Amino acid sequence: MDYTFDDLLIEVEKHKASDLHISAGTPPIIRLRGKLTRLKGYPALTTESIETMLTGLLSGDQNEKLNREKELDFSYFITGVARFRGNIFREKRSLAAAFRMIPTNPLPFEALGVPGIIKELADKQYGLILVTGPSGSGKTTTLAALVDYMNNTRNSHVVTIEDPVEYVFQNRTCLIRQREIGVDTTSFSRALISALRQDPDVILVGEMRDKETMETALTAAETGHLVISTLHTNNAVDTINRILDVFPGHKQTQIRVQLAATLQGVFSQLLLPHRDKNMSMALATEVLIVTPGIRNMIREGSAHMIHHAIETGSEYGMQTMEVALKKLYEEGKVTLEEALIHAYDPQSFRKMMGLDTKSHDEESGELPSDARYI
Repeated sequence: MDYTFDDLLIEVEKHKASDLHISAGTPPIIRLRGKLTRLKGYPALTTESIETMLTGLLSGDQNEKLNREKELDFSYFITGVARFRGNIFREKRSLAAAFRMIPTNPLPFEALGVPGIIKELADKQYGLILVTGPSGSGKTTTLAALVDYMNNTRNSHVVTIEDPVEYVFQNRTCLIRQREIGVDTTSFSRALISALRQDPDVILVGEMRDKETMETALTAAETGHLVISTLHTNNAVDTINRILDVFPGHKQTQIRVQLAATLQGVFSQLLLPHRDKNMSMALATEVLIVTPGIRNMIREGSAHMIHHAIETGSEYGMQTMEVALKKLYEEGKVTLEEALIHAYDPQSFRKMMGLDTKSHDEESGELPSDARYI
């Protein structure tokens, strides 16, 4: 093998890809514009070459943990290139890995395409802000933009709890302390409880994975802290239901009250291939801004009514995913085909677009010449 593992990660940055996948018996694979692509010029990797490459990246403690637990999350940095979030695991008795590229510097909201209303939430003194979406939808990037914005506009103590630490922040107007699971603390819930004794103004929790973390996050938001976190949910209604469903029935009334009092907003994200081949992905975001009316819906267990409130809440900065997709299409950023594929409610989206036929030019994404309007 006449290349190093760093060479593969540099290829990820050079191609502006998002991920690198390593597996025995196949060449290195990158995710480019949302699709898996084999790297040209690289032969299939062997079990032995993967073992040598991956274990060489790790410290002694990390190798011991990998041997013990059979999988490992960690971060890796190439000076002048980027940081990478790595996950090494075993499959068919061989090591395999997935690496996600993390740009060196966070991008501003405007460059990401995140709706500007998020700045108003970032100025809040307390409450809960959630960024949701499937894996690979840019949640971490949006969280980094939030912290970077605060680091230029607030004088706050920010504690982040991450697995692993991805973006690294330099203190500007804020004091930012970043704690990594497995290195600086043992779990999200334990670190979050500890954070409450560290005089924080803002607490970033990389992911709310369990009941204990959710419960402590709600308590932190209720007691005067701004808490920012993520969930793997597709929209605002699913997000609220997911939180409630984690708790046993006898606690759900209490959790609804806490959530109604603390939730400030939910940003649910999707990444779509950009129509311009020179661009990577375009961001579509459903936005829920929690108004007094929505607080009542949450408190009274009427989360199913929230989607309609989002549809009619544009004056507060709210938008449905279908509206976000329509904007991306009208701006020429995505094809109609991609927008239809990613719509939460394709029928509603087709109606919004004035279509009553399923035919359209899949190649160009333009409306067909014979499309009928209603």
